[in-house]
Amino acid sequence: MSAGHRTVIVTGAAGNLGKAVAKAFADLGANLVLVDLERESLHGVFGTENDHRLFAPANLLEMAQATGVAQAALARFGRIDVLCNIAGGFRMGEMVHETSDENWNFLFDINTRTLLNAVRAVVPYMIAAGGGKIVNVGAFAAQRGVARMGAYTASKGTVIRMTEAMAGELREKNINVNCVLPTIIDTPENRAAMPKADPAKWVAPSDLANVIVFLASDAARSVHGAAVPVTALS
Repeated sequence: MSAGHRTVIVTGAAGNLGKAVAKAFADLGANLVLVDLERESLHGVFGTENDHRLFAPANLLEMAQATGVAQAALARFGRIDVLCNIAGGFRMGEMVHETSDENWNFLFDINTRTLLNAVRAVVPYMIAAGGGKIVNVGAFAAQRGVARMGAYTASKGTVIRMTEAMAGELREKNINVNCVLPTIIDTPENRAAMPKADPAKWVAPSDLANVIVFLASDAARSVHGAAVPVTALS
């Protein structure tokens, strides 16, 4: 099936990377199901819905709402071909032995539970339809533990392990599951937080989006369980 006839769910769509991923798929003519917490955020980023763009506001920490996203996608477009789990977050600063329950729960909720609920909602429909593509977002730093980033690297490391497990489980169902491992992404928030850094060395959201689009394409049909580093200038 051509990219222009695919239905793509993008979680975290109103964020910087979500917006870039949505644009990359829209440029290929795909139908988009855009997920974020608030409809107003989606309107602010994307304008209005249209024949190829559906807003699906949802809290993915709630399984019933994740299921509602999948049902809305099917009701509108009749199929789900690609799931891009872009929703996620970052915090650092605490040593492991000083990690608060609030920070631990926040990072594992936003980075792993949103992913878990999204795939629990979508994968049964992909299996029934005979295939699909899932792309998750890990982190380059999560390949090993980093001081004062224990909870973050643990949560993003879990994303890598979940990706590998799903790839092994779903490969024979014609479902590809892979993830990207970006270094620092060039966003307004990161520029504000690190004013002395050189953003030319960071990953542009559009460049990361291009890798995600590739992993969701037929060209990547033989790629299963990959954790693809996406880094900028060193």
